[in-house]
Amino acid sequence: MQHGYGLDVPQALEDVCDPARMGLLVYDMQAGILPQLPTAAEVTARVAEVLRAARGAGYRAFFTRHMSLPTEVSGVAQLRAAMAWQRVERVGDVRPSFPRDSPQFQIVPEVAPLPSEAVFDKIGMSAFVGTPLEIALRDCRLSALVVVGVALEVGIEPTVRHAADLGLIPVVVADACGSRDDAARTRALDGLAFAGDAMITEASAICALLSRASVGVSA
Repeated sequence: MQHGYGLDVPQALEDVCDPARMGLLVYDMQAGILPQLPTAAEVTARVAEVLRAARGAGYRAFFTRHMSLPTEVSGVAQLRAAMAWQRVERVGDVRPSFPRDSPQFQIVPEVAPLPSEAVFDKIGMSAFVGTPLEIALRDCRLSALVVVGVALEVGIEPTVRHAADLGLIPVVVADACGSRDDAARTRALDGLAFAGDAMITEASAICALLSRASVGVSA
């Protein structure tokens, strides 16, 4: 930890692993997304491992789910994105992939949120756009965020960059972030490492650090 101008400036992962300072974001671990990933089972196991460690030490956990709007109220960006992902050429052929309350919209049971944890639904890629996530983190006095989930090259990368732009310290657990495309995954990790805003680690390392600290919660 560095100190200057009345501030504590974290340098190492150990500096931010404090339940009074850091929260956990479980990004889009949904039933309709995971089957698209070749390493879904391994990633799910690592996300569950990080989640268990965080819960055991009293870290606050937040979840996101990607939601599709009905086509009748989808705008230009939503329709263009859906056409690209669904590989259709006509707007009329677009179908909502993740309608609210559909089976594919749900978070998989292996990492299901507890009643004491928050779930935010979104229609964009950054977890901070159109959700209360930033307000919730600030209100809990959290300044760092561990990120796990899927998919690294699609939604996690913009979320991590957005977090840094908001003045938060993002911690990417690389092997607990699933990917569909290896080349895109490598580009995403290389770009985040080059920018230098994020801390990048592995599940075993973060779990060991998470388990060191605990916090008492009173009603």
